[in-house]
Formats: sequence, structure tokens, C-alpha cells
Amino acid sequence: MIPVRCFSCGRVISHVWEEYRERIKTEPPGKVMDDLGIDKYCCRRMLLSHVEIVDTLRRYQ
Repeated sequence: MIPVRCFSCGRVISHVWEEYRERIKTEPPGKVMDDLGIDKYCCRRMLLSHVEIVDTLRRYQ
């Protein structure tokens, strides 16, 4: 689950997560973030460093 807002600047970033995840399969992440309007380095960090662990944690219910 991607955080709704950037931890540093507070900008909403969750609305671009699905498109970002699909497009990085075929395009470089930097170009995708430029196209989506994610220009602050703190917001870019949030997308680049995010790891989906929900499926892993779901096994331990």
C-alpha cells in the first residue's frame, strides 16, 4: 500500500501509483515520473523505494 502523501513535503502521490507501476515494466522509471508530473526528489524517492509487502503479510493472518 503506497502512502497517500509524501512523508517530506505532504504532496498527494497515491493517485499515480497504479499507472507508475504498470509503465515501469516497459519504460525507465525516471521518464515515467517526469511524464506523471512527479518532479520533487522527495516524492520520487517515495515511488522508487516503495515495496509491496501486503501479499507477504497476508499469509500470516
